[in-house]
Amino acid sequence: MEKNYWEGKEYSYFSHKNCEFFPCHKGADPEDFNCLFCYCPLYALGDKCGGNFHYNEKGFKDCTNCQLPHKRKNYGYVTGKYQELADLMKKVRENQDVKEK
Repeated sequence: MEKNYWEGKEYSYFSHKNCEFFPCHKGADPEDFNCLFCYCPLYALGDKCGGNFHYNEKGFKDCTNCQLPHKRKNYGYVTGKYQELADLMKKVRENQDVKEK
């Protein structure tokens, strides 16, 4: 089986074991915990992020039980969603332009 281009590369994995919050999710494997996406770039995708989340009683997205961006194997999944994020930001800008006119 052929490896993905990013597998085994230093830029695709970072574990900050000296962080006061490490690991920041209950039940996470500290030996396979990627801190690279400490603040998840997929949060803005709402229910299309692919992670294990729920909306709390105030309507905020709660990602406490999600480890998707923190697993070494998911680097490609997270970076593969960047085009969706770019498209979302384009829509936001277009909506702002319409409102300003």
